[in-house]
Amino acid sequence: MKNPPALEHLIDSLRCLPGVGPKSAQRMAYYLLQRDRKGADNLSIALGNALQVVDHCQLCNTFSEQPICPLCDSNNRDKSLLCVVEMPTDLLMLENTHAYTGMYFVLMGRLSPLDGIGPKEIHLDKLIKRAQDGVVQEVILATNYTVEGDATAHYISELLKVRGVKTSRIARGMPMGGEIEYVDSGTLAQAMMERRSIT
Repeated sequence: MKNPPALEHLIDSLRCLPGVGPKSAQRMAYYLLQRDRKGADNLSIALGNALQVVDHCQLCNTFSEQPICPLCDSNNRDKSLLCVVEMPTDLLMLENTHAYTGMYFVLMGRLSPLDGIGPKEIHLDKLIKRAQDGVVQEVILATNYTVEGDATAHYISELLKVRGVKTSRIARGMPMGGEIEYVDSGTLAQAMMERRSIT
């Protein structure tokens, strides 16, 4: 026996979410229709509304309901610093540290030729233009320490170097409160290589 066409369409639509396979999508669809129709309706309304009003900030490329997001519109930010991150979640994590007060640029991904993601897909033309606006003095590359993240940071640094833009890369090493015996060897080695002198 097959599901009704509308239910099959819902299951197929749920599969677009990361990490959701056919079985998970089917369980979600059944749950929403059987146990939480009000939740399903709220989800439908919220998704429709987000698709209507959420776009990208013209300056930093993060999600925003205005052409310029509140962070980019703030007068309390250091406009000479531009931190490049992969995703809006990375921006939020950095903001939660309260350690950075500069501006951001969100790539919305990272270079991954095998997945068909090249410089155009991560808006590098827009980033280069922003980095050369005459206000930015330093670009901080805060991409993830993965193969793709490192490749993206290297590619961007090379693009900016030939244009005379100062770039830096966030450090990596021991996590705050981390105990050496529980840290992986790669992280520990990097912490040793990027050690600082105590003054």
